[in-house]
Parts: sequence; structure tokens; C-alpha cells
Amino acid sequence: MEIIEAMNSRKSIRAYKPDPVSREVLKEIMELALRAPSWGNTQPWQFAIVTGQELEQIRQAFVDRAEGLGNTDIPLPQGFPEPYSTRYRALGRKVFELKGINREDKEKRKWWLLQGLRLFEAPCAIYIYIDRSFHIQGDGLNVWPLFDCGLVAENIMLLAARHGLGTIAQIQAVMYPAVLRQVLGIPDSKLIVLGIAVGYPDWDDPVNQLHSEREPLDSVSTWHGF
Repeated sequence: MEIIEAMNSRKSIRAYKPDPVSREVLKEIMELALRAPSWGNTQPWQFAIVTGQELEQIRQAFVDRAEGLGNTDIPLPQGFPEPYSTRYRALGRKVFELKGINREDKEKRKWWLLQGLRLFEAPCAIYIYIDRSFHIQGDGLNVWPLFDCGLVAENIMLLAARHGLGTIAQIQAVMYPAVLRQVLGIPDSKLIVLGIAVGYPDWDDPVNQLHSEREPLDSVSTWHGF
């Protein structure tokens, strides 16, 4: 698959088939993804690649905690000012429309929240984490390792598309880091940044028809010296 084709076809998948993803395919994806750039070649990322019983244990523990507040290692945004709020809400409306969930239907909305915590039943998850001491330095934060993690995450998702796999990068996947530390043996010295659900898309589920819009280039860029 050409890079442009992968970039255009990649999208967030919210329904998966139960078919397993082989270790060989995942290893090929991860080894190539490591070519991502990072500040000074620091390569701050580490990964836990999970399937099977351990992943189901994580899913169930997340669902059991769904009534409480999450406590992500990287603080969540306090809100979405404009224009970001409009984009955020528009995506949510489209997802609910495709799933047939009315805004007033609290039970279905709760069910959909739990689906997210269950990684939309993807058979595999990749958790990305970094050293706490590299991010928190003195009284300030070094944000660049997070930027670098974004670069390697994009590589993972594009390479997954090359293998016919779907992905979704999720904050929900790291909502309860204490669970991940317990199940996966990740020490407190690490900050868990992001989870990526991986699996073969269920194209029969209408939610996977969604291809989110992007702002036109002219609205987010200026040109100088041309």
C-alpha cells in the first residue's frame, strides 16, 4: 500500500471482528514504526502490546470502574474552546447518528461509553508510555516526549492500515492507569500516554462508515514568501 493510500484510508475504527492479529504482523508493524523521528533521537517511547486474557482482564476492570472518575497519567483538557468544541461535538453527533443513539437515550449513551472502555472489542491493544522523569523536570514539563509519542503512534496506525487492520487512538484506553500497571507490570516511574486498539474492522457495523472531515488547508495555514 502506498503511503498516500494509507493516509487517506486510515480512520478511527469503532467496531472490530474477533479475529486475532498475529504476533508476526504486530512485530513487523512495531519494528517499522520505530523509525519515527524524535527530539535528538531520544526515542522516549515504550510499549505494552496486549491480547488474550490480559486484555480481557483490562477491559473488565475498566468497565467495573466506569461509574467513577478516570485518573489519566497525562491530565485531560479542562474544556474545548472554539473552534475545537464545534469539531468535537460534530464528531460525536455523527457517531451517535450512525449507531442510532438519540441524545436523550441515557442507557444507550452509557452503553456506548462502555464500548469505548472495552476498546470496541478490538482483539489487541498497544499501550504507549514514557519515563516520568523525562516528562516532569523540576517545576516544569517537557512536552516533547508526548509529541514524539504522537509521531510513533501515527506510524503504527498507518502501518496497520497497510495490513488491512483498523485502529483507534484512545484516551479511554488509559483512563485507569492503575489497572494497566497492575495487569501489565508497568512501574510508577512510567507515565502511560495513550492506547491504540488494533484489529480487523467490522465493515458491517455502520459506525465504520464514518470518515471524519478535515478543515480546508486555507483555513488553518498562511503562506509567506511565495
